[in-house]
Amino acid sequence: MRISLALLARQLSALDSRLLDGALATALVVGSWAWEILEQGKGHPPTPLSMTLTVLVNAPLTWRRRAPFTVLVVSVGASLTYHFLGYHMGLNSIGPLVALYSVAAHASRKATGVGAVLVIAEWTHSSANQPGVALWSALGQSIIVAVWSVSTGIVVQLLVERGRQLAEEHDAAARRAVVYERVRIARELHDVVAHHMSVISVQAGLGRYVALSDPATAHTTLGVIADASHEALAEVRRLLSILRPEAPDHDDETPYTTMPGLRSLDALVERMRAAGLTIRLTVDGEPRTLPPGLDLCAYRIVQESLTNVLKHAGPAHVDIRLTYEPDALNLRVTDDGPGVVPGARPCGHGLIGMTERVTLYEGMIHAGSPPGGGFDVLATFPLFPSEEGRLT
Repeated sequence: MRISLALLARQLSALDSRLLDGALATALVVGSWAWEILEQGKGHPPTPLSMTLTVLVNAPLTWRRRAPFTVLVVSVGASLTYHFLGYHMGLNSIGPLVALYSVAAHASRKATGVGAVLVIAEWTHSSANQPGVALWSALGQSIIVAVWSVSTGIVVQLLVERGRQLAEEHDAAARRAVVYERVRIARELHDVVAHHMSVISVQAGLGRYVALSDPATAHTTLGVIADASHEALAEVRRLLSILRPEAPDHDDETPYTTMPGLRSLDALVERMRAAGLTIRLTVDGEPRTLPPGLDLCAYRIVQESLTNVLKHAGPAHVDIRLTYEPDALNLRVTDDGPGVVPGARPCGHGLIGMTERVTLYEGMIHAGSPPGGGFDVLATFPLFPSEEGRLT
């Protein structure tokens, strides 16, 4: 039953408002005619004039949303004329009440006040002329029904306005989500391109230097360049496929392959070793499954750190240490390169991006040169119970 009523409500709301209001006006006209014919003796007998006035009272309700105050004036004027001529005193008072509700819901407060006075006058006139009804009673009843109609209209107006505000807020939130997603994808593309282009640049320089004197080394550098460029294209293709899911790429790389994570560190380390770095990878504690976003974040920090070493520290020794604690993941990347100038503050888009990523997952990061030289990146991520689990 609830589902049927909800479906009926949606179907009715999809109809043109004039159809619904026209049906209401028709029902009031036909009902008033039938009542006037069947219940005689409470006023003059029905005549063509009384039936015409009944139409003028109720038919304008078809346009009650488009011109509410005009409809109210016409309806009240026709109703007063109807009752002043001595026709059925119990009829043609609902139309003005509905018109007043429409004014309160769709017009200004000033128009609502004037409309309330008109309806109170009309209701008081029709009620006071009925046998046994005192003037004060008719006035009190008129005020009550007018206040009820106005209050209902104002509440509906507030609800409609609130619904409009919620719709606007929803649209704004959707736009912010789109912007955030574009920024996230742009950051991913920056990390991917910057890392792989750094590897390619260093290896291309080395290959050109040893191309004639050491062909074997030159051949190795070309292999590293080919692997790095292939992986870069695969990651860029995968990220761009998120923006164009309707056009999947049927290449040898599935566009929705798993994003890299800490499980991909071995392949990253091997590639960077081939690029000239000496790397030691140590894992302390028992590895566990991490949320995909946090897993990718940790991988990108290692990737960015190694890229910075390759660009700024040359053939350095790098120590990568992952420490899984019961409630935290510690990630440390240190190298023995020249570090930064004493007193200088490390900067760059890479470090800014790492800071943004770590902050997103409520972690902390420190990057700088220790007293003995080199460079050190330490990131700590809190792990909550829902994020714990063994690697499969």
